[in-house]
Amino acid sequence: MKWDHVIKNGQLVDSQKIYQGHIYIKDGKIAAISREELEGEALEVTDAGGKYVLPGLIDVHVHSRDGEKGATYKEDFYHSSMSAAIGGLTTIFEMPNSNPAICNVENLEKQIKHLTPKAFVDFAIWGLALGDLNLDQLEKLSAAGVIAFKFFWGYAVDCNTYQLIYNYIPGMTEAIPPLGDGEIYRMFRKIAETGKIVAIHAENFDIIQSLSKEIAASGDKSYQAFLKTRPNIAEETTIQTAISFAKDTGAKLHILHLAAKEGVELIKRAQEKGYPVTGETCSHYLCLCDEDFARVGPLLKVYPPVRTKEDQDTLWQGIQSGVLSLVSSDHAPHTEEEKKGDLWSSPAGMASIETLAPLMINEVSKGRITINQLVSILSENPAKIFGIYPQKGSLEIGTDADITIVDLNVKTTIKKENLHSKSKVTPFDGFAITGAPVQTIVRGRTVAKNGEIVGTPQGRFIRP
Repeated sequence: MKWDHVIKNGQLVDSQKIYQGHIYIKDGKIAAISREELEGEALEVTDAGGKYVLPGLIDVHVHSRDGEKGATYKEDFYHSSMSAAIGGLTTIFEMPNSNPAICNVENLEKQIKHLTPKAFVDFAIWGLALGDLNLDQLEKLSAAGVIAFKFFWGYAVDCNTYQLIYNYIPGMTEAIPPLGDGEIYRMFRKIAETGKIVAIHAENFDIIQSLSKEIAASGDKSYQAFLKTRPNIAEETTIQTAISFAKDTGAKLHILHLAAKEGVELIKRAQEKGYPVTGETCSHYLCLCDEDFARVGPLLKVYPPVRTKEDQDTLWQGIQSGVLSLVSSDHAPHTEEEKKGDLWSSPAGMASIETLAPLMINEVSKGRITINQLVSILSENPAKIFGIYPQKGSLEIGTDADITIVDLNVKTTIKKENLHSKSKVTPFDGFAITGAPVQTIVRGRTVAKNGEIVGTPQGRFIRP
């Protein structure tokens, strides 16, 4: 037998166990797994002795800013997918608020064609749910292969481009105001018919608007004042309403980038009652809290905001108990110049795709989670929830040979100048970590090794 790639002597890891073995790859698929060495030659041999061999890691929440009219001065898919590969990710899900927005099949097909030549890793694309504006397009988008649907609850959109308006003021021209609950309910009902997930950015517009006026009048410009404009209850009320809609319509609901502790309990109760509700949080909510603002300033600004140590501890409890199923990056880069403004005027978001896996591997080294839990939250659970398991997220014969090799003994320091995104904006500059992804393999082919890209873009669009 002539193998394409053999990975020898590794500690193979899934969500339940660790075992010694060799992986044999042929035509982009795992062809054999054996404790004994099999006969045959290989085009590529990787000795994973002393290292952990994981099913390829997945990031379900990426804003690459790319598209025919995208804000590519901030980021593009070439750089974000390269950063993903170097950071140990083999599959990423691209968010739909691109330009043009992924609100119909024509734009989806354009985006697939636009992104594929730049893709170092495999990728899926979200569909954008806009209420009545594209209710008639949701079934078509589902059939065309979007991974799921995202709804930006509480946001106005530009009526020409469907881009989000982050600082909407009622009465703005050329703007579609945030949707009312009746329209949102109809949208949930329609998405339920497709069988796909509806995922939400959960923030209550009315609460944020009202409290922002109060804080502005006070003149307080501190980070604590900023948190008061987007308090926990802005997430809590939206999540509760969404759970009620999911219960009534049967829609599969996923809560994105959870930051508030109250959301963990709401999701837990919904799951106990058998409702189809899952949740995620992000590496910045798990590794940072409001106390870090003194050190990093506006680089900390994201929506929903990074909250208190108490919120952070509850999010970790959600991860450890399995109430929260996965961790994502919410990679949303801006230029350094844009983030140099003050807290109130600078845009929300950070470059986080390359640091997602290293930060979570560091938590394995610290003993906060096990390597099996790492596989659950960054590989197996994302693949299962979004309907691409076992083709992705597993080490099983016949599946895509997507593999991340991790060395828990490597000690490194995150340095912004070493990041491969166009944007170098990270609050983790100078962050010391133990453990790192040292080789990323997509469909049997090594695409990144020891912090450097290998080869050319050959990633593919994937459908659930």
